[in-house]
Amino acid sequence: MAASGRIAFLEGTYPSANMALVRGERPVLVDTGYGSDLPRTERLLRENGTPPERLALIVNTHYHCDHVGGNSGLQNRYGLPVAAHRWEAAMVNHRDREACSAEWLDQPVEAYAVDRPLSEGDELDTGGVTLRVLHTPGHTLGHISLWAPEEGVLILGDAVHGDDVAWINPFREGAGAMVRALETLERLSRLPARRALSGHGPPIEDPRAAFDAARRRYERWLREPEKACWHACKRIFAYALMIYGGLGRDEVRPYLLRCPWFHDFAKNGLGLRPEEFVGPLLDEMLRSGAAGWREGRLVALAPHNPPPEGWLTGPARPRDWPEPGRRGA
Repeated sequence: MAASGRIAFLEGTYPSANMALVRGERPVLVDTGYGSDLPRTERLLRENGTPPERLALIVNTHYHCDHVGGNSGLQNRYGLPVAAHRWEAAMVNHRDREACSAEWLDQPVEAYAVDRPLSEGDELDTGGVTLRVLHTPGHTLGHISLWAPEEGVLILGDAVHGDDVAWINPFREGAGAMVRALETLERLSRLPARRALSGHGPPIEDPRAAFDAARRRYERWLREPEKACWHACKRIFAYALMIYGGLGRDEVRPYLLRCPWFHDFAKNGLGLRPEEFVGPLLDEMLRSGAAGWREGRLVALAPHNPPPEGWLTGPARPRDWPEPGRRGA
């Protein structure tokens, strides 16, 4: 599906986020999906007239695994450079244990490096489209969006979704994350965007309406912060069920109790002992339709491509990544 003649929208299926291919003499791929979906990413690029080896640059909107998971394979196979906000670039390149929130979220990310740190106002020229870097914190501190003024297209990452909002993580992205997300929405709403591409869901044909709806929801969460906690927990747990192929009845409780995100939201977000939160979260997952029991396993009900067993070929936590000079092809 095309966003404009020069910006192609590459729709992702969970666990991958959407991607955008910005065409030109120096084509840019914005985000790379989940690691196990790399063959699909390569196929989509070829189907859209730009085989991976022709890319000039990968740009990540932020460092969560559904947006950066293909980086490792694309760097190792094709030598492609990666660009990201300078704060997240530093964490990735230092193999900081907080990078990608991989340990906190229990989400695997194979080793990659950021070659080009980005800051607010930087411009990327594909030879066909000029992309302006916008620092859009909220979902993560180093989140960026890309504005193509001549096209009237915003590439949002997880700053805004058409039918949902990004979950907010005050424990790893700062206590003011919700306020920063609102400031991001206000700033984006002032741009004359005719179309916006989100990290999840279809293209947004009425960006201003989407920004207004997201703002109203975040404002409610400021008044009722427990709603933000529930939203985040359901999204994170559903994603875990997707990438791990579901959990057996006797696996749910031990899994949740070993996850740092679950402890933070239970204790610091909802004022509960983690042991007290297992049952209520499971009940809400079932009630809301986010998950269901299938042949004795709790599985995510949203459409997704379960990763094949054995797809990981290297360490999946940044602190365990090899030093850049020792990473194999």
